[in-house]
Amino acid sequence: MRIYRYRIGTNTYYGELIGEDMLARCVRLSPYKFELKRSGQEDRLSEAELLVPCQPSKVVCVGRNYVEHARELGNVSPLDKPLLFFKPPSCLIPHGAEIILPVGSERVDFEGEIALVISDRCYKVDASQAFDYLFGVTAFNDVTARDWQKSDGQWTRAKGMNTFGPCGPYIDTSAAEALRIGGRRPVPLTVTTELNGQRVQHGGTEEMVFGFANLISYISQLMTLEAGDLIVTGTPAGVGPLKPGDTVSVALNCGPVLVNPVVADTPYAGAPLEK
Repeated sequence: MRIYRYRIGTNTYYGELIGEDMLARCVRLSPYKFELKRSGQEDRLSEAELLVPCQPSKVVCVGRNYVEHARELGNVSPLDKPLLFFKPPSCLIPHGAEIILPVGSERVDFEGEIALVISDRCYKVDASQAFDYLFGVTAFNDVTARDWQKSDGQWTRAKGMNTFGPCGPYIDTSAAEALRIGGRRPVPLTVTTELNGQRVQHGGTEEMVFGFANLISYISQLMTLEAGDLIVTGTPAGVGPLKPGDTVSVALNCGPVLVNPVVADTPYAGAPLEK
C-alpha cells in the first residue's frame, strides 16, 4: 500500500492510493496503533494538498550508520551502539515544500535517508519481534547546518530548524510486509539523493552498521515508541551543501520520491538577542 496524508479544503485525511490518481479515504482506528480502515469515500490525488505522511510524537535519528559517511566526517572507528539524536516534529515539511536556508549558517547539507514509521505503541521490543511494529517506510532528508553542528557540540540548532525535515510523499508498506515475512533477513532497500538532477548519494541497507530490527529494538529499550513515530536510519556518503535555487530529491527503490526546492531565509528584523 501507498498511504498518503493530505488536505482537501480545510479537512485532513489519510488515503490509500488505488489506481493512478484516486485515494481511498481512510480513518485511523486507534491512537495507539497506525491502523487504517477505508471509509468508502474517495478523493483525487491530483486535487489533494500533500502533507507529511504521519504525525510523529518524536523523530529519532541515527548518526554515522553508514561507515563511508562516518569516514567522510572524520570518524574512523565504527560505533559499538547506535548514535541517536532528535529532530523536533516542527521541522517536518512535506514533498514539494521549500527548504529554507537560515541566516547565519555558512553551510547547510542534504542527507538522504530511509525513515521507518512505527505501527504500534511499544516498549522494550526484542529484535526478533521488531518488524511487528513497523508500519512502513518513507523518504527523509535530514537537512543539517554543518557549521553549527561542528561549533555547537550538540545538534539541536543544526538539525532542528524549521523545514530541516522533508518527509514523504507517502508511506510504503510493502517493505515492512516483506521484512515481516522474511524475519530478520535483510530486505534490500536503497536510498538515492539527487541534487539538480545529478546523483550525489546512493546507499543500501546492506551498508548499515545497525539494521532496522536492531534500531527498533535498541531505541525501544530507551523510550516508548508511539504509533506514527519516525526512526530515521542514517545517510550514506556523499553529503553536500545546498544553495538557494537548488532542487533536492530523495528516492527509495520501493517507490517514494521526495522532492523539495531550496530558498534563502530573510534576516530577522527584531531586537538582537540579549546576553
